[in-house]
Amino acid sequence: MKNSTLIKGSAAIALGAALLLGGGGTLANWNAEASTAPGTIVSGDLDVQTATGTWADRNGTTIPDIKAYKVVPGDKLTFKQDLTVTLHGDKMAANVTTAGVTPTNGFTATNVSVSPVALTVGSAALANPLVAAAGTQTVTATVSFEFLSSTTGRTDVNKSYNFNDVAFQLTQVAKP
Repeated sequence: MKNSTLIKGSAAIALGAALLLGGGGTLANWNAEASTAPGTIVSGDLDVQTATGTWADRNGTTIPDIKAYKVVPGDKLTFKQDLTVTLHGDKMAANVTTAGVTPTNGFTATNVSVSPVALTVGSAALANPLVAAAGTQTVTATVSFEFLSSTTGRTDVNKSYNFNDVAFQLTQVAKP
């Protein structure tokens, strides 16, 4: 009998507490919420594309097919290649370099002069690193080959000079 009274008393206390906490009692449970839209992160771009380069003779006359052109002592040929460079990004900068300039040369070394590849933007020498621009930038790569007029006799008749594959690389660097 005493246990029954104790159980009934405990149940009444628990019921009262439950009513106070969840059923309209005086205890408050505040909450608040706010939202924001941090936005969307979008990546930039780094790319280099080449178009078909052109060969020209000393007078600037375009040579349509360099394989069909036969050089003679005194000729100077120039190859120009435009690179379309895309650099997009708030902290984007990149160095432009050439690689793979490893000619296969059948000429006598003293009879030819080959310039290193020169990179220009407009008429100015390339100032690495290039920095981002809204659109694309054009970098021109130029190399010249001269069959020296000092060549004598039949030296270097039917020889070839193959520039092999030349690559142009963009490498991202810290923005200056």
